[in-house]
Amino acid sequence: MNHHTRAFIAATGTALFLSTATVAYAGSSPGGAHGVQAAPSATSTSSSPTVTTKSGPLGKILVNSKGHTLYLFQSDKTNKSTCNGDCAKAWPPLKAQGKPTAGGGVNSKLLSTITRSDGSKQVTYNGHPLYTFTEDTKAGQTNGQGLDAFGAKWYVLGTNGKAITKAPPSSSSGGY
Repeated sequence: MNHHTRAFIAATGTALFLSTATVAYAGSSPGGAHGVQAAPSATSTSSSPTVTTKSGPLGKILVNSKGHTLYLFQSDKTNKSTCNGDCAKAWPPLKAQGKPTAGGGVNSKLLSTITRSDGSKQVTYNGHPLYTFTEDTKAGQTNGQGLDAFGAKWYVLGTNGKAITKAPPSSSSGGY
């Protein structure tokens, strides 16, 4: 094998490695996901999603119909999402085609929807756009609590519609 062939193979392997690393980790740059792996098609849309509550170490928090924790993003403005692109892949917006339903413990007057920049509808609670987190793979996990990703912190919400900012339990891999 000559020198040019070896150089081409080395360069191709390096380029492949770097492109894979860039796709897998959105956050090695400032404001990124800090190692958060994004799922390729992470947004979840339901015609009429239900927002309900579960009690756990962080208190009584909002969850979706599958029991997955819902988060707010501190960078968002009231009734306006700022999480798009790679952010929305790592933190899928809770989308709706119809009116969201309030489950037990949820104040239906605080539940609404907004129109995202892509035209889809996102569920809000007390004006906060709601998101799940791709690293919460089981109901009850709060792996996103307090993370600083995509330029601001992420917190679970209480039934009063405010962020719960206390630190997550030392191991949040379990359930409620």
